[in-house]
Amino acid sequence: MYAAIGIVILIVMVFGGFAITGGALGPVMHAIPHEMLIICGAAAGAIVTGNNLHGIKAFGGGFGKVFKGPRHTKQDHIDAIILTTKLMKLLRAEGPVALESHVTEPQNSPIFAEFPRLLANKPLTALICDTLTLIVVSSGTLEVHAVEEVMDNAMKQHFHEMHEPQHALQNLADALPALGIVAAVLGVVKTMGSIDKPPSVLGGMIGSALVGTFMGVLLAYGIVAPMAGRLKQIIEADEQIFHAVKQVVIASLHGWPQPLVVEGARSGLGHDFRPGLSELLDALRGR
Repeated sequence: MYAAIGIVILIVMVFGGFAITGGALGPVMHAIPHEMLIICGAAAGAIVTGNNLHGIKAFGGGFGKVFKGPRHTKQDHIDAIILTTKLMKLLRAEGPVALESHVTEPQNSPIFAEFPRLLANKPLTALICDTLTLIVVSSGTLEVHAVEEVMDNAMKQHFHEMHEPQHALQNLADALPALGIVAAVLGVVKTMGSIDKPPSVLGGMIGSALVGTFMGVLLAYGIVAPMAGRLKQIIEADEQIFHAVKQVVIASLHGWPQPLVVEGARSGLGHDFRPGLSELLDALRGR
């Protein structure tokens, strides 16, 4: 929502300020469609050239994320800590055999069934199930640091994929001023072909060409670059739930008491998603 509000403020202040200071919006509005056709068309071609189909879809999804915000809610973080704690408690109390069916077939697990939103989150479910499956098949003989390294590698790869749309959006922001210059140069070429026209006509044509530079810079630094920055914030917020799960698994394998395990996972969350310790312990008891 804030992204949409920011864009509206930007447009109103830029064009409103231009109009208030005596600028004529008519020639600008007349030139914008033609200049935007060149700039946006070139940008679209660059995006298609630099990405595969998956990357293009992820790029489009990145725009949606900017307006939707983080995927995971505060309740999702609470549920992730509770789910992982319950699984680790089952492992410690009843052993790998009792845990096996839950992590090899999570869709049929009564524990996972309590958390349908998390079960629908395939990357998060995969991190939990793949890690615990390794522990099950090794009969609990794996070194804790080895489990942590495996989780770190899995998370690193997933986070890399999550950040690809943000990098593509930032690359687009970096390219837009140059694409605006491309549109402006074409406008100047068109103007030079009409050099025999009267000054009033040439002035309008040059002004239209300069709108290309203006739009390229405005789009880059006023819209796309801020969107890339916001997308980075959202992605980093969505990473926190994975770190919380990892903390529960590793701390449990170290044999920490359950309240300390929960506090370790809770304290690593950002303020927007961090529940109170009492709130989290009460939710754990309620489950």
